[in-house]
Amino acid sequence: MASPTSELWDAVRGVLIGNTALMSIIDAVYDKAPKDPWKGKNAHIARGPVYGSDDGAECIASSEITLQLDVWSRKPSRLACDDIVFAVKQIVEAATIELPSFGLVEINVVLWRVIDDPDPLQQHGVIQLAAMIDEEVD
Repeated sequence: MASPTSELWDAVRGVLIGNTALMSIIDAVYDKAPKDPWKGKNAHIARGPVYGSDDGAECIASSEITLQLDVWSRKPSRLACDDIVFAVKQIVEAATIELPSFGLVEINVVLWRVIDDPDPLQQHGVIQLAAMIDEEVD
């Protein structure tokens, strides 16, 4: 059986790659970026850190899971990264996301930002999603 975290990632990734407007401004959505993600490409999203905390109460197993999406861009302007981050925020907020085995109570974008990267050729965007998940297996 898959974990709530992996089901959440699969569902969010599916929503992102299913959005043709987003996919027209990025090249890929990775669980883990390949060794050379820039080969012939200039922007992608990769799964970042994920963490959870128990949110259960009286015989209800549930968690709050925070999933980070990292946006990487080598487009010449920081504004291009801003645009990707904002597009991801809007897509996730508008999506109806369902998990195959667990109940997704709610999902919210709780943080988004574009930060400087040590590599001056690339921009780094961060989107954090907080999801409340009912862990009672169907």
